[in-house]
Amino acid sequence: VSHADVTIKNHIRPDSTVWHVLVYDDKTGECIRKCTHQGYADNSVWARGQAWAIYGYTMCYRETGDEKYFQTAKELTAAYLKRLPADFVPYWDFDDPEIPNSVRDASAAAVVASALLELSGLDKNEPDKSYYRDAAEKMLWSLSSPAYRSGTKNDAFLLHSTGNKPKNVEVDIPIIYADYYYIEALVRLKKILETEKAG
Repeated sequence: VSHADVTIKNHIRPDSTVWHVLVYDDKTGECIRKCTHQGYADNSVWARGQAWAIYGYTMCYRETGDEKYFQTAKELTAAYLKRLPADFVPYWDFDDPEIPNSVRDASAAAVVASALLELSGLDKNEPDKSYYRDAAEKMLWSLSSPAYRSGTKNDAFLLHSTGNKPKNVEVDIPIIYADYYYIEALVRLKKILETEKAG
């Protein structure tokens, strides 16, 4: 909870996007630098960083019931969704000047899809519940399409994830945490559909 509160205070920009890296003074706890390691630039919106924040605050709300985490998750989600391309799978960094001729990050889409299915179950407002679930399903449809599904190409489930483009490491490849959150999202959706069918 302390970490989540400090992160809300320092990590989130006024437009509800997040910095990738914050450097703190280890003696005073003061934030002394805001930068990136895997994003395009210090002030850019690295897609997976935004995804981790959405997922993290969704889980903070689930575990604590604290409304400030719920509101934070929703604001982070709104900032993410409005930046997405038509297929709901983000470019690796929303501010890469090479867009649309840049690489995607399926791992970010998988993380957010799983988070939004969880958020849809926590939200009591029916239009919002449907909105989050619909967005998550669109992400999963895209990830499950031939454009992103690995099929027989290799042992992974998903193609087109990006680990660290600035260092040219893990660029446009399968990444295990993309597969993990993709499967987690599919399991969450399966449980939702089974509950609806039983009800």
